[in-house]
Amino acid sequence: MKKISLDKKGILEYQQNRKPYLMIDFATEIIPGLSSKGYKKLEFDEWFFKVHWPGDPNMPGMLQVEALVQMSSLIIFTLPKMSGKTLYLADSNNIKFFKKIVPGDKLKIISKLVSSSRGLYKFEAQGYVKKKIACKASFTLI
Repeated sequence: MKKISLDKKGILEYQQNRKPYLMIDFATEIIPGLSSKGYKKLEFDEWFFKVHWPGDPNMPGMLQVEALVQMSSLIIFTLPKMSGKTLYLADSNNIKFFKKIVPGDKLKIISKLVSSSRGLYKFEAQGYVKKKIACKASFTLI
């Protein structure tokens, strides 16, 4: 399959999350049905930094997982006739957080499709900040 890259406008053509819940900014490489890479640039005025935590702002763990899920979903949404569909998180496991993600960080995401069967898609994804792993998870989308 041909590699695809998408800016935020392109991402919005494939999936339904919108600001402020869009947790990815750019997909640098998508191989439909196989893998995806991209990032989220954490701006200082992100809505969640104001509440998590005052005086010690950092990206909530579940939003880190959401960023991994959104990048992973592009692997499926870029397949023929899948653009604009909806995928739901069915399960997740092996979630690990290794470091805080703070304002100004760039969360680089790498995801791969592990298996698919009858509309169930299993993924493994990792998030990196400054080349060090910040988070990872395995999950199933349906």
